[in-house]
Amino acid sequence: MLPGFITYMKVERQFSPATISKYRDNIQWFVREFGDRRAGDLALTDFISLKERLAADDGRREGRVSSIICAVKCILAYARDVHHARVFDLSAIRLPRKRRQPVVYLTDEELTRFLQAIPIRNWDGQPRLSGCRVRALVEILAASGMRISEALSLNREDIKFEEREAVIVGKGKKQRKVYFTGRALDWLKQYLALRTDSSPALFATSTGVRLCIGTVDTIFRRITKWAGIEKRVTPHILRHTMATRLLSNGCPIGFIKEMLGHERLETTCRFYLGVLDEGDRKKAYENFLHYNIGLEKPPFQPEGEGRSSHPYPSVP
Repeated sequence: MLPGFITYMKVERQFSPATISKYRDNIQWFVREFGDRRAGDLALTDFISLKERLAADDGRREGRVSSIICAVKCILAYARDVHHARVFDLSAIRLPRKRRQPVVYLTDEELTRFLQAIPIRNWDGQPRLSGCRVRALVEILAASGMRISEALSLNREDIKFEEREAVIVGKGKKQRKVYFTGRALDWLKQYLALRTDSSPALFATSTGVRLCIGTVDTIFRRITKWAGIEKRVTPHILRHTMATRLLSNGCPIGFIKEMLGHERLETTCRFYLGVLDEGDRKKAYENFLHYNIGLEKPPFQPEGEGRSSHPYPSVP
C-alpha cells in the first residue's frame, strides 16, 4: 500500500518532497515497531498505546509523536477513501498537546557577530565566492523571513531588483510576495557578480549545482562556532529574527502573518505574541496607542492635593 500512498501524497495531496519523505519514514517506523497490520484492524486504543509507548520509551518530544500519528492517520484516510477500507472514526484521534516553546531569535549584536564570522575574503584579500554566497544568503533570509526551502528554490530571474521583491511558492504551493532590503540586494549582487557558472539557481555551488538544505545547515553550524554564539543558529532562526524585529518595531501582526506566509493568524500569534520584554511592550504602548477624539480637558478642576469638588461617581 505504501507505494500507492506515496503517489497519493504527491498527486492528490500535493505534499512537498520533504513532507512525503517524513511521512514515509514515520510509517516505516510504525510498521517496524507495531507490525504490518491491516488498516481495518487498527483502533483508537492503538493510538493511545502509541502515545503512551513513545512517551515512556524515550520521552520523545510532542512534535515527533504528532508527526508519527499524522502519518499513520493520513495513510488510514488513504485506505478509506481510495481502497474503501473500513476504518474507525479518524476524527477521534487527538494529537498530544504541544508545550509552548520560547521563540529563539538573534539580537542585533548576535546577528552582527554571525555576519562578521563569515569569511568573505581570501588570504590575499580578494573576494571569496563561497563566503559571499553565504553572506548573501544570510542577508536575504534575515531581510525576507523566507523559509530556507523557499530561498533555495529561487532562480536568478525571480529577483526584481528595482522593486526589491520576489514572488515565491511557499508552503502548500501557495504564492506570496517577499521583500528585500537594499543592503541584502547589494550583497546578492556582489555574490552574483563573482559567479562564472550559467546555472539559473540563485544560490548554487561553485559548479552550478543548486545549494541544498543539508549543506546550508553544516555551514551554519560552522559559522556559529566561529562566532562564539551559544544559540544554535539555523536558517529558521533568521526567520524568527526577522519576525520579532518587525514586531518590536511596531509592525501589525497581520502584516507579519502575510510576510511569513502563515495560513492562519493564530499561527503567527502563537509564535510571536509574548516574545517582547516589558520595555518593548511599554514603548509600543506609548508609540501606538492614540485615540482621535480631540483634546477636551476634564470639566472639573482639582482642589488641594488632587481632590475634586465634583468627584466622579463610583462605577458599579
